[in-house]
Amino acid sequence: MKRNFTFLILLLLTINAFSQGYLKVNGQEIVNGKGEKVMLRGIGLGGWMLQEPYMLQLSKVAGTQTEIRAKITDLIGAENTEKFYSAYRKNAITKRDIDSLKAWGFNSIRLPMHYNLFTLPVEKEPVAGGNTWLKEGFELTDSLLKWCRQNEIWLILDLHAAPGGQGNDRPIADVDTLKPQLWESEANRAKTIALWKILARRYAKEKWIGGYDLINETNYKMQGNQPLLDLYLSITDEIRKADKKHIIFIEGNQFANDFTGLTPPWDDNMVYSFHKYWNPTTIETIQKYLRLREENDIPLWMGESGENNNEWYRGAVTLFESNNIGWAWWTIKKIGSKSGLMNVKRPKGYQEVIDFWAGKGPRPSESQAVTTFMELAENMKLENCEINYDVLKALFGN
Repeated sequence: MKRNFTFLILLLLTINAFSQGYLKVNGQEIVNGKGEKVMLRGIGLGGWMLQEPYMLQLSKVAGTQTEIRAKITDLIGAENTEKFYSAYRKNAITKRDIDSLKAWGFNSIRLPMHYNLFTLPVEKEPVAGGNTWLKEGFELTDSLLKWCRQNEIWLILDLHAAPGGQGNDRPIADVDTLKPQLWESEANRAKTIALWKILARRYAKEKWIGGYDLINETNYKMQGNQPLLDLYLSITDEIRKADKKHIIFIEGNQFANDFTGLTPPWDDNMVYSFHKYWNPTTIETIQKYLRLREENDIPLWMGESGENNNEWYRGAVTLFESNNIGWAWWTIKKIGSKSGLMNVKRPKGYQEVIDFWAGKGPRPSESQAVTTFMELAENMKLENCEINYDVLKALFGN
């Protein structure tokens, strides 16, 4: 009898998990597998697969992740640098993080991906036009998805740094201005399409994948956004050959806010995603997006916001939810900050490293620098971070 009862409970849990996914579009709402409206309350995992210098307090000495890595390599050598990055990515996001996010009230995660964890840059491909697939990005994503599945959290994949870089804001997409950008290189666009094709094939049957956020914050001058539309259409075509279930999230140009030329919707399971920073939390500031929703009968998602104070957070979340708009906050962890979800402690010797890079101090020894960066990797663990509970209270109205 006890065994039968246990089996019944497991069966019910399985049925419930099945019914929760897939997320899909129903008119102007996002719904789950049972047709129930879902208000996405999410967090972006900024700084994990892609280090933006400001998150590590390095903006004054490095412009991009590539520059950060080059400086670290100069200090401690290639082998030690690889050990640091391996430990950093292992520690920065763990099952404990995802368990905690669920307990705090989040039901979704936006994963900012750097393409170079999944495939080689075009200039490093052994065969021109080919795609060499790398294990690390897929393995990290698989582990994260497993933890999300266990917690019934939807995972939204976000191509945060596309091949070549999608704009003129170098830090957010790790842009090397000496090489052709995404919009200047057919090879980079082809690689972007190929990456989404393989991701769609891999995750087509995963019900806790919440959808695909195709390109983060394009910021590039283009006539009528036609190149952006063309690339979106090509990516969508390839995704739909493998995956007809998952939502496709579309961001506008100019940091996700200019949807010129990106209407009407070209897919029946599509959501428009805008970002909101540093302006008032009044309905006037989102009115153009509300019109976009009404005119196209399509849901909205506020895919990125934050970097402000808790009073602003409360006002923003109230604004979004009162207008039936889900959200994803930015970001999960930063050094020395009260505006993010968790504060990462600065390791010993960190300022000495920064001073050296800024030309204001002596060069640290290799052993000193290794100790500093391995301590930084250790400090990324949730148990070593300071959790900003006031931010949680502001987001969830407690």
